Amino acid sequence: MASELAEIDWAVPWLAPYRAAGEPLAQQVVAGCSCSDILNVPATPVRFVPQAELPAGMAYEQFIFERQRVPTRDGLHDFFNGLVWLHFPQTKRRLNQLQAAQIAADGVQAVRGPVRDAITVFDENAALLQAPEALWEAMMARDWPRLFLDLRPLWAQTRLTLFGHALLEKLVRPRKAITAHVYRMPQDLAPAALDAWLAQDLSAGRLAAKPFVPLPVLGVPGWWPANAAPDFYADVQVFRPPRATPAH
Repeated sequence: MASELAEIDWAVPWLAPYRAAGEPLAQQVVAGCSCSDILNVPATPVRFVPQAELPAGMAYEQFIFERQRVPTRDGLHDFFNGLVWLHFPQTKRRLNQLQAAQIAADGVQAVRGPVRDAITVFDENAALLQAPEALWEAMMARDWPRLFLDLRPLWAQTRLTLFGHALLEKLVRPRKAITAHVYRMPQDLAPAALDAWLAQDLSAGRLAAKPFVPLPVLGVPGWWPANAAPDFYADVQVFRPPRATPAH
């Protein structure tokens, strides 16, 4: 598992918000420390504990909610989960509260309901977008040529922050098809204000409405060398056209 963390390229643009804290922590794991130990830095709002502390039959989210402890395995997935906790503690706590409320209302069922599904999608795969209106509209329309070519200069005014820990994990081995669920945030928010704003904005009803827009993240200008060529975006298996509206 330590070798997985040694694969992380901290110089890639999408890890820039996490590098200062994440790179030295990853080095400790590579040197032989456990993820649960190294993530317990000062001011951490929860404690990271070995996965074995999760009682058999108890929901992971319920355990975190009741005990303020996060069961953590060694490996990329839980390492990035912990790193997001360190950067977005209020939002991670809010997502956990929403999960616990759903469990309290409905119990733990064989199939997650729509609200728990949406919370999980956000937690695992969300990206936070701060962008001009024209760029957001093109993204919602899945107008990829406009989004990435015609409006390319607007990306200089745009910030995309990856939140989902499964998304971060997948990007350790980048593939063109990796797609985020994008959640829009006010363009003028400073990075230090993202966590508090997002924690207040998220609700069960809002997430259940699936306020996400798909985005193949390696299409972001400056994030992947190959996307400097316009034909990078011609791959319809990745940059899929919008679904046709059924005729009435």
